[in-house]
Amino acid sequence: MAMREDFCAFILTHGRPDRVHTYNTLLKAGYTGKIYIVIDDEDKTAEEYRKRFGDEVIQFCKREVAEWTDDGDNFGIRGVVYARNVCWELARSVGVNLFIVLDDDYTHFNIRFKSNGQTCTGMIRSTMDETLNTLLEFYETTPSASIAMSQGGDWIGGGTPDKRRLSRKAMNTFICSTERPFKFYGHINEDVNAYVTEGRKGVLFFTVMQAFVNQAVTQTQSGGLTEFYLDVGTYVKSFYSVMYAPSCVKIGQIGDPREPHYRIHHKINWNKAVPKIIREQHKKPNNTQPRSGNTLNGS
Repeated sequence: MAMREDFCAFILTHGRPDRVHTYNTLLKAGYTGKIYIVIDDEDKTAEEYRKRFGDEVIQFCKREVAEWTDDGDNFGIRGVVYARNVCWELARSVGVNLFIVLDDDYTHFNIRFKSNGQTCTGMIRSTMDETLNTLLEFYETTPSASIAMSQGGDWIGGGTPDKRRLSRKAMNTFICSTERPFKFYGHINEDVNAYVTEGRKGVLFFTVMQAFVNQAVTQTQSGGLTEFYLDVGTYVKSFYSVMYAPSCVKIGQIGDPREPHYRIHHKINWNKAVPKIIREQHKKPNNTQPRSGNTLNGS
């Protein structure tokens, strides 16, 4: 199954042209479609990116995008939010309608369930085109603004049955369409800020749990957002989402309950964050009483 011509992958990166791991990870997984390396015009390593990736490099003006981006503070023009927000414009400029937005630090793409529903971690070695085409087919049959692959934090607690459902969020990997634009908000935690802020309006975001992306450990690589994270700290990072949605987000902690190590993280009260999705009820024969419950999906 060939990769669709109306689709491309954008890899967002800054200051580390020698460590765009996602590029090689896509190729090793069998991806044959279009790839573009997205950098801003303040990147001092721009020429090195061009030497390595040639015409696949796209550079945008960060200050122009900052004029219409709500970054949530007065800390200056920093962060990846501007690169995320310009992707719809970039997609139109390269002649595609559908695209996926990726960070530069992915080491593997995986499938999380076998055909019988059993949990697994099967690395994608040659079928990335088929995987993305399947995700695109699902995306186009839903009214969602974006869908994403699951991440490591989504699997804390293991592959319990409820993990096989869609999750009402989208982080880190974003499949999008030029016909379904939305905005990212805030210098940091911009993905969470987007799906909570837009989600409160009824805009749909989903994580498809069957697909899984593996990333390098945050704050272990120089460049990218590492210095920004180290400057402001994890508490401030998480508090951006509290600032954008104080009615449903607070500061909490995340970690494996079997281990003593936890870290500060945003915590979302989904009952207050987004409208419920109501399942359609099939009509019952007149002599059959409808079963109670099962009308709301509060993922």
